[in-house]
Amino acid sequence: MGWSKYALLAAAALTSAGISYGLVHWLRSFALKRGIVDLPGGRKIHRGPVPLLGGVGIVGSVLLGLVAALVALHLLGGIPSVASHFPSYPDWRSRLQAASPKLIGLLVGALLIFALGLIDDLRKGHLDYRSKFPPQFLAASVAVASGIRTQLMPGQLLDVVVSLLWIVGITNAFNLIDNMDGQAAGVAAISGLALSILTISQNQDYVAFSLALLVGACAGFLPHNLHPAKIFMGDAGSLTIGFLLGCSTIQASYIDVKSPTFVPVIAPVLVFSVPIFDCASVLYIRWREGRPLFVGDRRHFSHRLVDFGMSEKEAVFFIYLVEASVAMGALLLPRLTWAGCLVVFVQTAVLYGLLTILMTVRKNREGNSKESQAGR
Repeated sequence: MGWSKYALLAAAALTSAGISYGLVHWLRSFALKRGIVDLPGGRKIHRGPVPLLGGVGIVGSVLLGLVAALVALHLLGGIPSVASHFPSYPDWRSRLQAASPKLIGLLVGALLIFALGLIDDLRKGHLDYRSKFPPQFLAASVAVASGIRTQLMPGQLLDVVVSLLWIVGITNAFNLIDNMDGQAAGVAAISGLALSILTISQNQDYVAFSLALLVGACAGFLPHNLHPAKIFMGDAGSLTIGFLLGCSTIQASYIDVKSPTFVPVIAPVLVFSVPIFDCASVLYIRWREGRPLFVGDRRHFSHRLVDFGMSEKEAVFFIYLVEASVAMGALLLPRLTWAGCLVVFVQTAVLYGLLTILMTVRKNREGNSKESQAGR
């Protein structure tokens, strides 16, 4: 496999990043002029109004990058020198053309999710969670109907059910992790990069290309969103990012002829373990405390790190490191034996176990300190 594929992926990511950076910069001014801002108060930690619509820039850059790539693939087909410099170009073109039904389903579903998020952003987050799930399942159904589904289950019906639950689950996991400046975009960029490397190494060009565009869009947005954020992505961004990642990953197999085991099929679970851990832990805490499961609070992974003594920047950077660590483990799975895969899983479990113990000990000590002060 030549380096031309990686060059094309890098070009796609850089193009998307440039479009995203410029588009988000313009959208920030537009949102400020129109009063489309997120106001502080309640569980929110920012101190002043912050423009929304960053998600419009992310989604817009992915779509523009995709259109630009398709136009380039069409126009460059008649240039003889292209084949000599990029020998994989004809193969890419045929693969993308073959994947066009899935691509259309992905775009239609993503636009439905994007519209849902944008409506919620414009209504200042006042959409009830019960009104959000039906459109999410509708968007996921469109994607699954177009052929975006797993083929690992013993039966087509089970494949469809698992695919729907995976797409909706990852969509909401990334929506929940968007609770601190730079967190959701950074985690999406790192996880998308890892999965793009995995898929391109196994000639799954269409999936790798889609992921590269998303990685670039998130990277271009990050300079505007790092603490203190100049603009938020809003639900239009976080929901759509989760949807695109969920759909993209479920199409790939992650196993090739050199894989000693079938374990790599669950590589996305490892790569997305940070948002999955955040989602599962915060829902468990709410359930344990008898509070509504889908009403926001400050019990997320990042918030608990801040309570542990970190600054907001440190907490987000720490989460980046955790995400990079588990993603690197996932990159190794296609070449590892059963024993090697077991080591990766044990290391991942130990990592999250240590984090859980540290935060639990911290909470218990704070509780004991309050009880002793009250008894004085």
